[in-house]
Amino acid sequence: MAALVEAIHVKRKTVFELDETPYACLDSDISTPTARGGQTLVRLKMRNLLTGAVFERTFKAQDKFKEPDLVLVPASYLYSDGDGSYFLDQENFETLSLTSAMLGNAMDFLIEGTMLQIHKFNGNPIGLQLPIFVELDVSYTEPAVRGDTSGGGTKTAKLETGFEIKVPMFIKEGEKVKVATETGEFAGRA
Repeated sequence: MAALVEAIHVKRKTVFELDETPYACLDSDISTPTARGGQTLVRLKMRNLLTGAVFERTFKAQDKFKEPDLVLVPASYLYSDGDGSYFLDQENFETLSLTSAMLGNAMDFLIEGTMLQIHKFNGNPIGLQLPIFVELDVSYTEPAVRGDTSGGGTKTAKLETGFEIKVPMFIKEGEKVKVATETGEFAGRA
């Protein structure tokens, strides 16, 4: 039997199950009544981990949620085709497939062999968690012109995945750069 979590104990980043669906709490707000006999209410901003939908809902403080059968497994990116993207589970060497809806913008950062973690709910893959930074090659960028760097400006660089980011003027074509996956911004040379 899975452990139960009361609504009043659900905090930011807590994962819980409601109506056979896993959710992640993005924010919680507790309203304590001023009148005697009033009920304490908990307003949760939550993300459906299957669909990615975000919404708010209010619960009584004593409402209980199950802990979901949600695990993170290490995996590496293999390839993508018209049906989806494929990953190799590093624990049992099984091939896992995710649809483009499950991936979101993750393809901007994935090259063959990228190590990441796959979310599995009840044994089925439902999404992924990218590393904080990825290292990618710059496939195209304009060369810096002498004098352009005095203001510490930036220029656009196209990465090997096709994703475009702003980089400092000194970055050249063929260099490896570190990119923050959460923001999609340049984080330094690799």
